[in-house]
Amino acid sequence: MKILYAIQGTGNGHLSRARDIIPILQKKGELDILVSGIQADVELPHPVKYKFKGLSFIFGKNGGIDLIATYKKSNLKQLFKEIKDFPIEAYDLVISDFEPVSTWACKRKHKECIDLSHQAAVINKRSPKPKKNDLVGKAVLRYYAPVTISYGFHFGTYDKNIFTPVIRSQVRNAKPLDNGHYTVYLPAYSDERIIKVLGEIKNINWQVFSKHSKKEYKERNIHIKPISNDHFIESLINCTGILCGTGFETPAEALYLKKKLMAIPMKGQYEQQCNAAALKTMGVPVIKSLKRKHLDKIKTWVADKQFIPVNFPNNTEKIIDMIIKNHGNGVSKKKAGLGKAVHSVKNLKDKSLGKILNKLAE
Repeated sequence: MKILYAIQGTGNGHLSRARDIIPILQKKGELDILVSGIQADVELPHPVKYKFKGLSFIFGKNGGIDLIATYKKSNLKQLFKEIKDFPIEAYDLVISDFEPVSTWACKRKHKECIDLSHQAAVINKRSPKPKKNDLVGKAVLRYYAPVTISYGFHFGTYDKNIFTPVIRSQVRNAKPLDNGHYTVYLPAYSDERIIKVLGEIKNINWQVFSKHSKKEYKERNIHIKPISNDHFIESLINCTGILCGTGFETPAEALYLKKKLMAIPMKGQYEQQCNAAALKTMGVPVIKSLKRKHLDKIKTWVADKQFIPVNFPNNTEKIIDMIIKNHGNGVSKKKAGLGKAVHSVKNLKDKSLGKILNKLAE
């Protein structure tokens, strides 16, 4: 059986999860790997057959996605060519982790595409949602990478086909210690903003993994480090607590390691707002932004000794076996209409994002 595993390369969570999924898929058949996106800092220790620019969201420095930069850096002509030319028919099973080239190629050829991602769980109607509705965010989650059937990972098993997180073996097999430092990963904030705010808490050793710096340096009690998979895991395993965005993999691993966790969702990023809602239901402290007005909440969290207990069993191979049993015959599906997608995004306030989604849906 020929298997294609397609991975989103925006952010590090998808590739981190893939590190444990890939060896399992390699045991099940002849595996090819596709990665699209330009924003990840983590490399895969496996050969990648297809590397595409795809459609990446660009991190800003003020707490959110830079949608203007995202649109400017998107090459729709190249993306359409990648989709059109991709030999999707060569595969018996296509599994996509929120990756657009593979999913749209499947849709063009009326081929089944299996979604195995965190986004699949986030958009599920039974998963926690923020109070504020977000039409743009929902449109991205539904139509950025359209699939046939979805299996998702989340902080809880909110519905059938939703499973607890994949915890990397590097983390799952680790023996956590408390060396007294706090690990920080806030890729949507500049180093200057992080230093300005966290520098006010002078009795704490902050280890900041920066999306925006290529060199290591120290300023007061803050140690800025370029992102490195091994160095980040080492810091995480040995920290007292972690301050991070409301992505998925990093909070999940922090919870698994019984570390104190405080989270800050990215502005204008619906997925992270949904994750924040889920973390709040678990008792994780969440603040709206990294600003001085939230210093008292950060100080309270630092003084607190409690962590949130979780149960994240290692079920990854069982999930893969279930997918192969249910979908490993390469069955093609009838072409699904995209009228709903076009209708949903035509009147989006964010014209740049709406333009991309509408173009894909044509």
